[in-house]
Amino acid sequence: MTQFRFHVNLVDLFTDTITPKEVVVENGVITQILPSKHQGGPFMIPGFVDAHVHVESSLLPPAEFARMAVVHGTVCTVSDPHEIANVTGVKGVEWMIENGKKVPFKFHFGAPSCVPATPFETAGATISVSDIRYLFESGKTKYLAEMMNWPGVLFNDEEVFAKIKLDKEFGFPVDGHAPGLLGEKARKYAEAGISTDHECFTYEEGLAKIQAGMKVLIREGSAAKNFEALIPLLGQFPAMVMFCSDDKHPDSLLDGHINQLVKRAAARHNNIFHVLRAASLNPIMHYKLPVGLLRLGDPADFLLVDDLHHFHILETWIDGEKVASSGDSLIERQSLELINQFQVNLKSETDFEVNGKHDKKIRVIEAIDGQLITNQLLFEPKLENGKLIPQPELDILKLLVVNRYNDAAPAIAFIKNFGLKKGAIASSVGHDSHNITAIGLDDASLAKVVNAIIENKGGLAATDGEHVHVLPLPIAGLMSDQDGYQVADLYTKLDRFAKDELGSTLGSPFMTLSFMALLVIPELKLSDKGLFNGLSFEFVGLQTD
Repeated sequence: MTQFRFHVNLVDLFTDTITPKEVVVENGVITQILPSKHQGGPFMIPGFVDAHVHVESSLLPPAEFARMAVVHGTVCTVSDPHEIANVTGVKGVEWMIENGKKVPFKFHFGAPSCVPATPFETAGATISVSDIRYLFESGKTKYLAEMMNWPGVLFNDEEVFAKIKLDKEFGFPVDGHAPGLLGEKARKYAEAGISTDHECFTYEEGLAKIQAGMKVLIREGSAAKNFEALIPLLGQFPAMVMFCSDDKHPDSLLDGHINQLVKRAAARHNNIFHVLRAASLNPIMHYKLPVGLLRLGDPADFLLVDDLHHFHILETWIDGEKVASSGDSLIERQSLELINQFQVNLKSETDFEVNGKHDKKIRVIEAIDGQLITNQLLFEPKLENGKLIPQPELDILKLLVVNRYNDAAPAIAFIKNFGLKKGAIASSVGHDSHNITAIGLDDASLAKVVNAIIENKGGLAATDGEHVHVLPLPIAGLMSDQDGYQVADLYTKLDRFAKDELGSTLGSPFMTLSFMALLVIPELKLSDKGLFNGLSFEFVGLQTD
């Protein structure tokens, strides 16, 4: 029998008390909680839960993600594997689940509800109602992941409601994704059975979702950051708020995870029990997670921290096993097999030319730093030999989406606010269908980075026009097969190159780039089939009529 004894200040989220206790753990379970005469010592709190994350966005497979996350006190994630599902379907979902089982960490995967996300793009696979039934019946997934097709919910789409009905049959939660919905639309969306939303951008929107009956997830990822707008909701509705990252690049994961939201919320003088519920108890109860909450008979999932202000993680324990200590991960690296789908030939510069007219304005996507939403702007065109070209003097660059599943003509548009002064950047991480997305000043540079990704069957790439730097992502074109800390270092160098050498003014240019093909987030985006207005949910021309 394996037994551990801890003399701690036990934080009880059910009684809102902090008391000296001796906690006995035997064979991974808390078997005794006794009074303790020891004064001082660390605080024992429940482990943190990321209430909504796409693990693939870390550029790491689950086992490697876990190695880095436990250092920051994360013991469990509510994970939507729709990134890899868009590339390889159910097979990819099962790959993620099996990889996650290799390490002492609690991954809670959902069945992707929208693969592909819309019919207006080309993905590598489809997840049908029967696929979702298989994932539920097999016990592989235990909730319906984010329902991005909010128009389908509002307008009673038959397949959307078939998926929701199936989920209700199993008694699982349905996750939401409904940016901008307010009033009657929010109410109707919630009444369909949607229980959460992580896409609130303003306090007013978060309040509307809560009033409609949904729980609001406060998100701080590498691209979308909504903490400042939404944190007032925690004090008003402590049972209706959770914390999540949604998408976290490896350099950001190296710095922190849910612990960062906990620290910031505590620094705002929020009730510490409210803060810790949002980070653990609320998602555990909502999703019925097999994660302990420091009760007798619970799995021994907990953190030892120095105080309840700075939350320095001294140790992380999962099922009675110490998995992190003093900033070091104790989880070993795991072997893996690659899975991918990349079927496109190399491109030439002429593939990226686009005809235009002098007398019609061009629609330009305005990227917004720290947000997934974009704006539509109109500008006078600039032409050369009858071809529309970038206008770097106005920070208007060329944007491409190249189908990676078969050879097709690239989709071309223009974008503002990336700030590149030369060269190009590209990525095979392009939510949600994960075609190749690229931004640059000239077609030669664009061809270099796009072809570098094709040659590596996935990755991130950047060029100054001469030298090309690549971070290969051979797992579905989404994830690396290398050590997570090395990947974080390589990503940091590539990110710095895009900023320092190429001139990008964005906080996370590659993460922002990855969302420029995400059609379900307004206003203007580019799929491999063309320019798309996410408000009217229809294609629009590159130039005005």
